[in-house]
Amino acid sequence: MPLPADPTVLHPMPEQPRVVLLKPLVKSPLIEVGEYSYYDDPDDPTAFETRNVLYHFGPERLVIGKFCALATGVRFIMNGANHRMDGPSTFPFPAMGGSWAAHMDLVTNLPNRGDTVVGNDVWLGHGATVMPGVRIGHGAIIGTGSVVTSDVPDYGIVGGNPARLIRTRYSEDEIARLLAVAWWDWPAEHITEHIRTIIAGTIADLEAAAPGAPGA
Repeated sequence: MPLPADPTVLHPMPEQPRVVLLKPLVKSPLIEVGEYSYYDDPDDPTAFETRNVLYHFGPERLVIGKFCALATGVRFIMNGANHRMDGPSTFPFPAMGGSWAAHMDLVTNLPNRGDTVVGNDVWLGHGATVMPGVRIGHGAIIGTGSVVTSDVPDYGIVGGNPARLIRTRYSEDEIARLLAVAWWDWPAEHITEHIRTIIAGTIADLEAAAPGAPGA
């Protein structure tokens, strides 16, 4: 059987240096990426951690699942971008230093929505922005230029600013079946054997191909 693609190679397509696998790229302990998720950018995709994950001062994490496709300009705004909004000014005076720094307590402990989580097999379109604490479900599609301010359901398609649910890719019952089969957790060799089913088969085909299924 042909070997599966190597998830540890930074540039999976040597002729296309604009594409990088994120798992072997990221170094921050606050960013977790699953195997085969990639970022595509003609202008230094290896700068993903600093150019595409913004205001990441911790402690919240960015978690991206397996087999996700991130188009050029996808950005994650992390909680460090927040400002106080409960007083007359939102300006972070203490951060400017000098005697203002004595008031740092006023700009700490900002509201925090927690980790930002992207499920498995998610496609994020060109220039999409994901706001702090958002959770994007498995199999979702985020439209080009979308600003995702709230959670996205499994297999949902969203678009706009703020992003709204356009439709789901499957019925509620079908989504439950897809989540149960969870092809992204199959061994790489098994995925290799059933690539055509994963890409173009039916849900029933996928279920029949799952490890442990009769005849699989």
